[in-house]
Amino acid sequence: MKNLKLKSARAALDLSQQQLADLVGVSRQTVNAIEKGDYNPTIKLCTAICKALGKTLDDLFWEE
Repeated sequence: MKNLKLKSARAALDLSQQQLADLVGVSRQTVNAIEKGDYNPTIKLCTAICKALGKTLDDLFWEE
């Protein structure tokens, strides 16, 4: 399932996939795969992404 919440939060801060990847210490391809739903990130990576975007785990990773 695509993670449109992550993509939207990243875009709202005007960050590219590469910029977010640099902030959290992964490759751009990893960020792309998370947004496409092709990769299930570790909780450590999820929390790093949330901190970088100023969001909570529920905001970005909880499925409704």
